[in-house]
Amino acid sequence: MADFSERVGANPGRAGHRLAVEAGRIVYNTREALAEFFNAPDPLRIVFAANITEAINICLHGLLEPGDHVITSSMEHNSVIRPLRYLEKAGVAVSVAQCTPEGELDPEEVDKLVKPYTKMVVINHASNVVGTLLPVREIGRICRRYGLLFLVDSAQTAGAYPLDMKKDFIDLLCFTGHKSLYGPMGTGGVAIGNRVATDALRPLKQGGTGSHSEKEEQPDFWPDALESGTLNVVGLSGLAAGLSWLREQGVAKIRRQEQKLVRKLLAGLEELKGVTVYGTKNATKQTGVVSFTLRDISPSEAGLRLDEESGLLCRVGLHCAPLAHRTIGTFPQGTIRFGLGAFNTSEEIEEAVRAVYQLTKRS
Repeated sequence: MADFSERVGANPGRAGHRLAVEAGRIVYNTREALAEFFNAPDPLRIVFAANITEAINICLHGLLEPGDHVITSSMEHNSVIRPLRYLEKAGVAVSVAQCTPEGELDPEEVDKLVKPYTKMVVINHASNVVGTLLPVREIGRICRRYGLLFLVDSAQTAGAYPLDMKKDFIDLLCFTGHKSLYGPMGTGGVAIGNRVATDALRPLKQGGTGSHSEKEEQPDFWPDALESGTLNVVGLSGLAAGLSWLREQGVAKIRRQEQKLVRKLLAGLEELKGVTVYGTKNATKQTGVVSFTLRDISPSEAGLRLDEESGLLCRVGLHCAPLAHRTIGTFPQGTIRFGLGAFNTSEEIEEAVRAVYQLTKRS
């Protein structure tokens, strides 16, 4: 990112000089790396957005129309639920497949909700509240059987869990750069499969693209049709570096390391009196997210004390996912959530468990 800012600093597609060409090369190489990483059909079907929330909105607002029916789950983030509720008021029918209190989803619950006018299924790959993995491949098969579009929110899994658009039958894979792809904030997008026609996805916004500047109408080809305005090329340079590091490490290696840490954290927390852990409590069925509550301390107070007394950083409350908290039974107070990544250590897990123990001892 520093190299781009100091050495390049140009706007791709807005000029023909060497620095603009270099900026364009960086952007295309990032598309290419993402297409390879997700087994997407074409680098030009990688569309960048400000974040995964915008990417999800591009897909939902661009594809759904009044009279359509969409199926989602009861463990979704507000990035999915809020645009769906907005579209519901405009005439899009929404059905919610109920998950278990552990956050698990039986694919049959999705199958039972399919109607003649169902157009799409929208599912997060893993809960941001409890980390529970949803059966994406099985749901993808159901979508293919009925000819439905399948959108997957991979915010919690891209880079931390193997994803393959073809094997998982995914038509629209929305991703964020700032989590397990190890890029910076302000990066994200959607990888679009071949079953989505170019003219079927309406742009969320229109404007300058650097292409076909002689025309007053929006370009009709991807990615330009969906990418108006200057891209965050500084951020995309960082995302490219994160993807390069991921290729060197291998997602399978990272997954094994995170499972080991989750297993240790779960075991440590479950030994403590007054601590309730949510989710599957099975490291093989979840990502590096662990949620819990304390019997005598609110999540907000616990988060403040963990920070001030132990230097331990966590997120508390509803995590922008009230529907998920209703599903697991922690609404309206929410939970305390620890998030683990590839750079956490076993020693840090031990420190975290000790810090929680100190809270329970003094409550």
